Amino acid sequence: MIATLKLILVAVVLLGLGLLGMAVKIWAKKDGEFAGTCASNSPFLNKEGEACSFCGALPEQQCQKQE
Repeated sequence: MIATLKLILVAVVLLGLGLLGMAVKIWAKKDGEFAGTCASNSPFLNKEGEACSFCGALPEQQCQKQE
């Protein structure tokens, strides 16, 4: 019983640290945005070969809005 509670507590703390890290990144970033990475341009996510919804780059191109 105690071991399960410790495991749950550790999991909650680790998830909280992850969320805190993302919050700090958003807070410290200009305009509160993540840097564009064209994740929708991944061949695993974009089976049809469409242009990136973030910057318009084709699958074989790099993101055009990198900072």
